[in-house]
Amino acid sequence: MLSLSIIVSKFITFLCKIFKKNGTVYPGYFVYDILRQPHILEKVKYPKYVIAVTGSSGKGSTTELINHILTDAGYDVCYNKNGSNGILAAMTLVLNNCNIKGEFMHDVLLLECDERHLKLVFGKNKITHLLITNITRDQPPRNGDPDVVFQDILKAIDKDTKLIINADDPLVNRLSYQYDNEKIRYGVAKTEDSYLKSNLEIADFAYCPKCHTKLTYKYYHYGHIGNYECKKCGYKRGNVDYEATDIDFKKNSIKINNHNIYLNKDVLYAVYYTTAAYSVCKSIGIDDKVIEDAINKDKIASKRGKVLNLDGRNITMLESKNENNLSYYQSIRYIKNQKGKKTIILGFDNVSRRYKFNDLSWLWDVEFELLNDKNIDKIFCIGRFRYDVITRLSFANIPLEKIILVDDLSKLIKMVKEKSIGDIYTMVCFDMTANILKLIEDDENENI
Repeated sequence: MLSLSIIVSKFITFLCKIFKKNGTVYPGYFVYDILRQPHILEKVKYPKYVIAVTGSSGKGSTTELINHILTDAGYDVCYNKNGSNGILAAMTLVLNNCNIKGEFMHDVLLLECDERHLKLVFGKNKITHLLITNITRDQPPRNGDPDVVFQDILKAIDKDTKLIINADDPLVNRLSYQYDNEKIRYGVAKTEDSYLKSNLEIADFAYCPKCHTKLTYKYYHYGHIGNYECKKCGYKRGNVDYEATDIDFKKNSIKINNHNIYLNKDVLYAVYYTTAAYSVCKSIGIDDKVIEDAINKDKIASKRGKVLNLDGRNITMLESKNENNLSYYQSIRYIKNQKGKKTIILGFDNVSRRYKFNDLSWLWDVEFELLNDKNIDKIFCIGRFRYDVITRLSFANIPLEKIILVDDLSKLIKMVKEKSIGDIYTMVCFDMTANILKLIEDDENENI
């Protein structure tokens, strides 16, 4: 049945290309649902390295950098570059890269994987290296409590799986004492933007997972991510195997265990995905010098946060993940830290696309109050839920004269040009980014 599944997946992919359709998911759907082979991936003969990257946020950027380093080091890597990370996309990718005997045809399988689908993609004995970036409140209708996500991830861990853990996340760090597996722990040292007191209204994890005593923090990076300790039982972040220090966003540089490392984006989440990628590559034995050369010399652009130009004004595309308050929080913090007058484009068209309802409760977890800033000139609210967004902003006491409602998206660029000043920051989800990029392109063509 494995050979037939491989043939079917490749044939459906071929048809998708002919008809210019997105073929990343449908071939997998055909095998999974039509042929009724949900466990077919367990029969594949995998390579020596099967690396899975999962977590609430940061998966895509981390996977991209790991691929860059491994490829630079001479490995033949197969990974889901398009970002589709569910079971159907994984099934398509794996089957399409097998020969007819079911043998995977690359040195490394590197998968950015949805945290709830991890257990569906892999059997118990398939993942050799598992990186968990973080677990935060994300897609509430689907995931509920972060602990539900954590328990799902546990179902994919085998005794031989090497764990790469973000120790700054007290929920993820539970793996340090729950498993005897070989582990690598990484984290980020205190930065100039770290803070000592958290807003508990947005903390996803505040109590010790061992004794349920409230955790004490030396500092927070964001949400519940930081350096913590339980004064009762001693559960703590502690020392880590790989730590980012000497973080200098102005020079785009950090140090990881005293190695100077280039940062391809001047934001905190870039520090995390760079440190995570470094840790994963060290875990499979790549030399420090090879990793440094890949990051520092053969530089790649950040997957997120592209900077464009509109009539002499910079446009920074900050892609914020819907239904994830901490993703928006990091975008807001980044905008606040930039100098000069600023204009923001905010909004989205889709929420909970897996469901028939649209849950917007997460909007009230986002700390939009930080946008009540004298240097923010205008906020343009766009998309199908623009009225919900403007309602939330009004409760953040942002003056209504600063907020502009855009009912016709095709007029957005013209309105931004005429009614605002300063550099522009888009704080939107991935699909809306594509729409705005098309509007910018059309505007450029009109002005040629």
